[in-house]
Amino acid sequence: MKTKVFCIGFHKTGTTSIAVALKRFGYRVTGPNGVDDPNIGSNVLDMAYSLVEQYDAFQDNPWPIIYKELDAKYHGSKFILLLRDSESWINSQVKHFGRSETPMRKWIYGVGCPKGNEDIYVKRFENHNNEVKRYFQNRPRDLLILDLAKGSGWEELCPFLGVDIPNTPFPHVNKAGARERRQDRMSWRKKI
Repeated sequence: MKTKVFCIGFHKTGTTSIAVALKRFGYRVTGPNGVDDPNIGSNVLDMAYSLVEQYDAFQDNPWPIIYKELDAKYHGSKFILLLRDSESWINSQVKHFGRSETPMRKWIYGVGCPKGNEDIYVKRFENHNNEVKRYFQNRPRDLLILDLAKGSGWEELCPFLGVDIPNTPFPHVNKAGARERRQDRMSWRKKI
C-alpha cells in the first residue's frame, strides 16, 4: 500500500499537473471533491475519510482545508504545498471562475466567487500558505513545498516520494494559454 499523499495547495496552483505527475508513479488520485455540496462544511470529513480508503493521493479541494485533520488521522502521510505568486494566482481565479459561485468556494473564502472579492481571496490564500509552513516547520520530511511556475518539478518531488526521476519533462497541464486555445478550438467547432 502506498503512503498517502495530500496536496494541500489551493486550486489554481498546479493541482492538475501534480495529479498527472503522481499518476505516473501509480498513485490513484482524486480531487476536486465535494465542490457542489451545499453542506460541504459539515460533510467534508466523512466524505474525505471515505475517499482516503479508495485513493492514494488527493489534490485540489477540499484537501487543503482539512490538512490538520488528515495529518492527525493518517500518520506517516506526505503533504505537498503547491505555491504560486499571489497576483498570478488571483488573476487565474478571476479569469477561470469570475462571478460563478460554488458552495466549496463559499466555505473556503466566505464568499463564493473571486471577482469583486479579490482581497478576501488573496488574504485567505496567503494565510493558508503561511499556516501550513508553520504547522510543518519542524517536520521537513512530511512537507514538500513546490512552486511549479518557478520550475519546481521531478528533482524535488521524486526524492520526497522515494522514486526515481523519470526521463520525461515534468507535466505542466491546464495552463491558461493551452486552456484558452482548447476553448477557441471547441467554439470554432461549434460554429461548423
